[in-house]
Amino acid sequence: MIQKGTKKITGKIVVKTGLHIGSGNDKVEIGGMDNPVIKNPLTKEPYIPGSSIKGKMRSLLEWENKTVMKSDGYPCRCGEPNCPICRVFGSGSNDDKEKAKKRGPTRLIIRDAELTDDYKKEFPDGKPILEDKSENTINRITAKAMPRSIERVVPGVEFNFEMIYRVIDTGDGGKKDEELFDTVIRKGLKLLQNDYLGGGGSRGNGRIEFVDLLDENGKPIQL
Repeated sequence: MIQKGTKKITGKIVVKTGLHIGSGNDKVEIGGMDNPVIKNPLTKEPYIPGSSIKGKMRSLLEWENKTVMKSDGYPCRCGEPNCPICRVFGSGSNDDKEKAKKRGPTRLIIRDAELTDDYKKEFPDGKPILEDKSENTINRITAKAMPRSIERVVPGVEFNFEMIYRVIDTGDGGKKDEELFDTVIRKGLKLLQNDYLGGGGSRGNGRIEFVDLLDENGKPIQL
């Protein structure tokens, strides 16, 4: 088993509706935000974790592919060498050693998406990149509205996007991985673009668009 090469896709993620990817903050300060977005602890700039992009792509592809969709709601972890999900995204820490040996390493790597240079300049200049959106939770018994606030990245903000895809020769010259690049990676990106990223998607949050996608040779990629 050898690595025949890599495929690389770069481009931008454009926020089309307010984007909220939570920071997992376990405390709320007086006067603070109930649900802040995740930020770089050094620069305080918002970013999109690669794990969020990869995880949502995987979830959507599993919903699309009924043969790997699990009734317990957990990600596919069969670990089979020919499973398109496990082969591309990995199968977890409880992997069968023999299956892992035949399948090889996880193919897909997605980098954290940081603000583009243009928006990094706007952030310290005080131009709006983040907003506080007020929402209400309704008590179904009393009909009383309970206000809450959520922090979002405003529409129009752009993040750099980069992913690496390994092509591994598992005895077929890498043909299987070449095939999965088109049937899994391209489809996953398109499904994500047509769905939403982060929280509150059913309330209008998280619509994104991939733009200016290029391959490792600088050629445009169409989803």
